[in-house]
Amino acid sequence: MIGSHMLLRWNTLRLPVTALHFVLFGLFATAAGSLVYAQEVVSTENVLPAINVSGATDIDYGFTAQKAVSSTKSDKPLFETPQSISVLTRELLDSRQVTTLNEAIQTTAGVSSGGFGRRGWDDFSIRGQRASESIYVDGLKLGQSNWIAQEVYGVERIEIVKGPASINFGQMQPGGIVNMVSKRPRQEAFNEVGFSVGSYGYRQGTFDFGRPLQSENGKAAFRINGMASDSDDPTDFVYFKNRYIAPSLSLDFGPRTDFTILTAFDKREYIRQQGLPTKGTLQANPNGKLDRDLFIGDPGIGPYEAEQASIGYSLTHRFDSGWKLQQNFRWQQIDMIGRAVFVRGALQNNTTQPRSVTFQDVQGNNYGLDTNVEKAYDIGGLRHTVMVGLDLNRDELRNGSNSCNIASLNIYNPVYNLPYTCNNPMSMETTTVSYAALYLRDQIKINDRLSVNLALRHDRVNTKTVDNRNGDRQNEDSSANTGNVALMYQVTQNIAPYISYATSFLPITGTDFFGTQFKPEEGEQSEIGVKFQSDDKRLNASLAYYDLTRQNVTVADPDPTHPNSSVQIGEQRSKGYEAEITADLRNGWSLQGALSLVDAEITDDTTASNIGKRLQNVPRRTASAWANYRFRDGVLSGWGAGLGVRHESSKTGPAVSFSVPGYTVADANVSYQGAGYRVMLNVKNLFDKDYYAGTLNNFVVPLGDPRTVMLKAVFDF
Repeated sequence: MIGSHMLLRWNTLRLPVTALHFVLFGLFATAAGSLVYAQEVVSTENVLPAINVSGATDIDYGFTAQKAVSSTKSDKPLFETPQSISVLTRELLDSRQVTTLNEAIQTTAGVSSGGFGRRGWDDFSIRGQRASESIYVDGLKLGQSNWIAQEVYGVERIEIVKGPASINFGQMQPGGIVNMVSKRPRQEAFNEVGFSVGSYGYRQGTFDFGRPLQSENGKAAFRINGMASDSDDPTDFVYFKNRYIAPSLSLDFGPRTDFTILTAFDKREYIRQQGLPTKGTLQANPNGKLDRDLFIGDPGIGPYEAEQASIGYSLTHRFDSGWKLQQNFRWQQIDMIGRAVFVRGALQNNTTQPRSVTFQDVQGNNYGLDTNVEKAYDIGGLRHTVMVGLDLNRDELRNGSNSCNIASLNIYNPVYNLPYTCNNPMSMETTTVSYAALYLRDQIKINDRLSVNLALRHDRVNTKTVDNRNGDRQNEDSSANTGNVALMYQVTQNIAPYISYATSFLPITGTDFFGTQFKPEEGEQSEIGVKFQSDDKRLNASLAYYDLTRQNVTVADPDPTHPNSSVQIGEQRSKGYEAEITADLRNGWSLQGALSLVDAEITDDTTASNIGKRLQNVPRRTASAWANYRFRDGVLSGWGAGLGVRHESSKTGPAVSFSVPGYTVADANVSYQGAGYRVMLNVKNLFDKDYYAGTLNNFVVPLGDPRTVMLKAVFDF
C-alpha cells in the first residue's frame, strides 16, 4: 500500500516540474534566437557593444570580498557595515574543491557544520544555534525546513550573516543565515567545461557557458551552468548521485533598469549514511572495534530521491528622482521520497542492533516576493539613506511519514535485504505558513567617521496545520516587531569599531500533545566588534564578541504519557568571540583564517537536569587556516600550492551521556594554470585522521570524512 501511494504521488507531482521544463525551453529558445542574431551582427561589424549586466557579482579580490549586496540590501562596503558577515568567494570555494554546503562553510568563524555526518542533507549551527532551516538563495528564504541539500557549483559566492538580521530577513533562526548567490550572466562570452575524479568512485562533469546578446543598451546576456556527479562512500552500499542545471537570462529594459531571470533544477538520489553504534566505536565493546565501512541500514530499503525546481527574477530600477526600486521573486517546488533504516534503541548483547524502517513523503512549494525602495538625502547636515520594503511569502509543505518494523542486525555478522512490516497507516500533515512584513531602515552618516543604522520590521504570520487523515485543523495568527540599532566609528581609514543590538522572530510549525499550535521563537543579540581593512582593500579582518539568547525553544515533553511530543518553554544562550581574516596579496599569497570561542548552553528546560548543558554539536573552539600561493614568474610560473588546517574541539549534547573527541585535520592542493586550461589536485584530511563528526543520540555516532583525493581539470575555450 505504501509503495502504491508513493508511486501515485510521484507521478502526479511530475506535472509542475514538466511545466517548468517548458518554461525553460521557451526562455532559452528565445535566447538562442537572439544569440544567432547577435553572432550575425558580430560577423559583419566585428565589434560588440559595451555590456553592463545586472546582477553581476560584487568585486572580489581572490579570497577577499568587498560587498554583500544580496544579504545586506545595501551598496555599503562590508568594512562600513556594523555586523558580522563572512563571504566565501568562488575562487576560495574552487581552491578547496568543495562539493557540499556543509564543506563550504566549515572554515567560517562561528559556524559548525556536518555534525550529523554524511546523511545527504545540509546541517549546521551558527553562533551555537541551529541554523539549518535558515538557508536563503539570492536573498529569499527556501522554505520551512531544509529537506534537500543545496548545490554549491551553481553559486558565485556564499554569504554567512551572523546573529539576528531582522531588517533583511524576518523569518530566521537567531544564530544567523546562509545566503547563496547564484551565478549570473557576465559581460563577456565564455565557455568552460570541467572533469573531476576522486576517491571512492567520485566522478563529476561540469559546464558553464555564457553569451552577450544584441540589444539597444548592451545589457542582454544569458548563461547556463550545470553539473552531474556520482560517488560511492567509505561506508558499504552508500552512494550519491546529483544532477543540476541553472539557466539565467538578463534582458535589456533600458539604461535605468536591470532585470535577470534565474532558474534552477536539481535532482538527487542517495543512500543515507547512518553512522555506527557507540559501542564498538567511542565506547569499548568486548567483541572488538567495528569496521568504519559497516552499514547498519539495509541496502534493500532505499534510496532517497529528491527534486527541486525554481524560477524567479531580480529587478532593479533607478528613477530620475533618485529613488531606487529593488524586487526579488522566486517560485520553488520540492519533491522528496525517502526510505531508510534507522537505529532504534541500545545495542543488545553487544552484538544485535534493534532497527526500524522509516518512509518519508514530502512535497512543498514556496512563493517569495521582496520589494523595497531606497533613496539618499540630506537633512540637518546628516546624510540619510532610507529604505522602505514589503516582504511577502507563502510556503506550503505536505509531510508524510511512517515507521515500520524490521529485524535487528548483527553488527559483527550482518545479513541484509530483510523483510519488513508496516502496521500503521502513513501519517500525512500539511502546514502552510504565510507572512507579510513591512520594514524600514535608515542608514545615517553623521560625519566622515561616525554612522548609525536604525531598522524596524513588523511581521504578520498565519500558520495553518491540517491532518490529512482526519481533517483536523489548527490555525494560528501571530505578529511581532523586530529591529536593530548599530553604531560604527571609523578611527582611521583602516580601523572601524562598532556596537549593535538586534532581535529576531521565527514562526514554529507543529503542535503539542494537546494540539495547541507552537508560538514563534524569539531571539536577541548584543554585539561589539572591530573591522580592519588594508589601504588597497586586499586584506580584511574582523574581531567580535556577542551575547545571544533564544526563547520559546521547543523541547521534549517530560510527561511519560506523552511520547514523541514536545512542549515550548525552553531557552538557550550563546556567547563568544570570533576572529576572521581574508587576504589576496599582490605577491601571490591568498589567505583565509578563522577562530571561534563559544559558550552555548541550555538556560531553561522542562527537564531540570538539562539546564546548564551544552547545546548539541557545538564545539567550544573551532579554528581553521587556508593558504594558497601562486608562482607568477620563473620556471614555476603557472604552478600553485595550498595548505590548510581545520580544528574542532569536543562535541556533546543534552541527550547524550558522552562527548565526541575533538580533531585536527590538514588539507593540501597543487595546481597548474596553462593556456586555456587549469588542473588541480586536492587532498582532504591529508593524514587520514579517524574522527567522529558529532552526536546523534546515545546509541549511534556519525562518522567524519576519511582522506579523499580529488583531481580536477577545467578547460576554457
